[in-house]
Amino acid sequence: MTKVLFFNYEYPPLGGGAANATAYLLAEFAQMPDIEVHLITSAVGSDEEKGMIGNNVHIYRLPIGKKSHNLHRQSVKDIAMYSWKSFFFARRLVVEQKESFDITLAFFGVPCGFVAYLLKRCFHIPYIVAMRGSDVPGYNEKYTFLYVFLKPVIRFIWKKAARVVSNSEGLRTLALATSPSQHFDIIPNGVDTKQFFPAYEKRPQEEYIVTPGASRITDRKGLKYLIQAIALLLPRYPMLRLKILGDGSGRASLEKLVRDTHLEEKVTFVGRVPREETRAYYQEASVFVLPSLNEGMSNALLEALACGLPIITTQTGGTKELVEDGKNGILVPFRSAQKIADALETYLLHQEQAQNFGRDSRRRAEACNWQQVAVQFKVVLESQAHR
Repeated sequence: MTKVLFFNYEYPPLGGGAANATAYLLAEFAQMPDIEVHLITSAVGSDEEKGMIGNNVHIYRLPIGKKSHNLHRQSVKDIAMYSWKSFFFARRLVVEQKESFDITLAFFGVPCGFVAYLLKRCFHIPYIVAMRGSDVPGYNEKYTFLYVFLKPVIRFIWKKAARVVSNSEGLRTLALATSPSQHFDIIPNGVDTKQFFPAYEKRPQEEYIVTPGASRITDRKGLKYLIQAIALLLPRYPMLRLKILGDGSGRASLEKLVRDTHLEEKVTFVGRVPREETRAYYQEASVFVLPSLNEGMSNALLEALACGLPIITTQTGGTKELVEDGKNGILVPFRSAQKIADALETYLLHQEQAQNFGRDSRRRAEACNWQQVAVQFKVVLESQAHR
């Protein structure tokens, strides 16, 4: 049996896409009798918590001073507190509780990869880094200044890792700009096609609902251009409605934009929605729009594909691997409300084409599932264990 120590500072209800990916992976690992996983993550509130999934997945939630707000975003203080506490907690598992780990899996090179590196120095446990997006220099414009200082640290963490895994070809290409000689494996995100599936009869006849799905609302998502596109189209298509799920640092500015453009009756901010409840919002929608400025492999996009939606998105990161222009979606330039509006109008005027695109989306989603993703991670983990 392979014994895995798993670090991710985000795990539901904390975090976004990487948190949900971790939850799906653990659910699959729990079905595998020849692997044992110990996840060290963050808690909401002041109590340390321990839980189990099945008989072989252990979850330790460490208090980092996180309150029950801003769950989508962890501050530098939160991350620093997690790094410190997770290292000493893992050390305690090894030294006091005599847990013997074969391999460490770190979601995010920073901070979790650094914690894994320290454990390697102390206990000679090899580690694997799974890059998720913002831990790769150049991914998020918000962290441009920070990347200047972090880039040599990140490069060092990658070099000392047994393997480094990307969730998309686009993210791998970006990582190569930081470390050109590094080898990066690719294991994409998956989607639960049993949980997310089409239900075309749930689409209201009197409305044409557009959604960017459930995600963290940040400037990087480019949602202001989608709101501007809706404003351009509404005089001709008054049945348009936009529903934005999730929460985040960019929500306040988007709400102001909605007020400034007098779209209060047309744009709804739903707020944070539990993952198990998001399906209904995809099923009632007619189209999914993701105008991101950068993206790894979007869980929201995968869920929209599984629900049989035609797509409008920018050509970034994993979207290039999931959306083929003219087959299941329309690719638009960055920061272009007009091009988003043009693409939406194409679907509005050609409903049969939109339906065909939606069917192709579902077909593509069926080729991605979390069971396959978990098996790929397990193979990589086992290949580096005991080394």
